[in-house]
Amino acid sequence: MELSGKTILVTGASGALGSELTNVLSSKGAKVLGTATNNESAGAIPAKAEVRLLLDYQEPDSIQTLTDYLVAASQVDGIINASGVVAFGPVSELTVETSKRLTAVNSQGPIQLISQLFGKLKESSEAGNEPFVLNITGVVAETPMMGMAAYCGSKTAVHGFLTALGKEWRREGIRVISARPGHTETGLASRAIAGQAPNFPAGMTTEHVVARLIAALEADEKDLASSDF
Repeated sequence: MELSGKTILVTGASGALGSELTNVLSSKGAKVLGTATNNESAGAIPAKAEVRLLLDYQEPDSIQTLTDYLVAASQVDGIINASGVVAFGPVSELTVETSKRLTAVNSQGPIQLISQLFGKLKESSEAGNEPFVLNITGVVAETPMMGMAAYCGSKTAVHGFLTALGKEWRREGIRVISARPGHTETGLASRAIAGQAPNFPAGMTTEHVVARLIAALEADEKDLASSDF
């Protein structure tokens, strides 16, 4: 697939992976629509993003506002979900608020966004633009880990959704990828919404992970397991 000329929505474009994706996609000639949770974090979206938008996965109305705007005013050839939150600790210490936030940001929010943009992706397919959805899901969707049960559950949920969706949307000409890289040095673990991260070994660089994601898009790959990184 040729990325040049494509209009791609990158959620979490203010984060480590999202900002790197924005810069690389832009360098390849794609028009990037970058999102951040609030006005403060939007300032971290790279200048190469042609449009900066707000998206708070914890608020269904925020998702609706964004999708309404995109449906009315923009082409959408691809969606890359690079948003996410993490929490650590035993389930016995898990609060309802933490569980709700993990579910909203890591699974329910992306599911709502992707579903509501089906029409735009279908238009892209009919125009011969090879639309896609790529969600950075993570290795925990393959190998759930103790001390991270709620986080793993939220990621496993969206992975299951994407796996089924890929089969459903294949006939529509829309490619769906659940990308499951291992531990990556994004700084996310240090910003956990609950608990404290264990001493992880050194992870992959954001540059390595993003290069692999871009290569998969260009080579028309349909799945990215942890072993592919």
